[in-house]
Amino acid sequence: MTSPANDWTADLDLLTAAARLAGARALEFFRKGPEVWWKNGGHSPVSAADFAANDILKKELLSARPNYGWLSEETDDDAGRLDCETVFVIDPIDGTRAFIAGKDIWCVSAAVVHKGRPVAGVLFAPSLDELYTAAADGVALKNGQPIRATEPDADRPTRMAVPEDMLRHIDKHVVGGVHRISHVPSLAYRLAMVADGRIDATLVKRNAHDWDLAAADLILARAGGSLVTLDGEALSYNRPNVSHETLAAAGLSRLSSLVDASRHLAGH
Repeated sequence: MTSPANDWTADLDLLTAAARLAGARALEFFRKGPEVWWKNGGHSPVSAADFAANDILKKELLSARPNYGWLSEETDDDAGRLDCETVFVIDPIDGTRAFIAGKDIWCVSAAVVHKGRPVAGVLFAPSLDELYTAAADGVALKNGQPIRATEPDADRPTRMAVPEDMLRHIDKHVVGGVHRISHVPSLAYRLAMVADGRIDATLVKRNAHDWDLAAADLILARAGGSLVTLDGEALSYNRPNVSHETLAAAGLSRLSSLVDASRHLAGH
């Protein structure tokens, strides 16, 4: 079946249930030395847990919505997704390096993208027992409670999770300076931290992919923030090329100043 127009709550419920199942399956491998392979020329690890979680998500989601397309980091890409108005965009474990190292900050990222934009999104961090959810025109929630991105505060520096090499080029351009937050190994989770106000902003290096971003993009948007290019444009998903250029994320009231301060970092 297809969700009724402008009502994606049923899809959100479906994503939530599937993400919980996939997260529980991944936990069975966590801190137990799962088998690991290397892809992308040896630069990107993937574990047995990634594949097991991906299998659950694909089964649960496509059995319920067989007419939706499918895009997952751990499934060979099928160009047929480009013919679908509505697509599941999945990262079964965002933060695989952290997962393999036994660190808690990793999550299942699952989104429904319709006509290029996310309309339902879930991030589930099972090791932290944290669930982020949002649907188009709804409220972003963390464990059932509304969350909100921060407003500018002239009395303190901007708390940013940003790669150190980018920090050197941005600190002097941000009014009040930057307080750098230590490395957050999951990109999706880092964007969720902007959505729930634990950090004020972040920059994303080029070549992040749809599956890293789609669910978190919607959660941040429904929490009063935005993820944009350094031209200030919203992202479009389910294109032939699923990687993106350098990005900025913050609450809406501070976003334009962040983009202005970061524009010279295009291409990083």
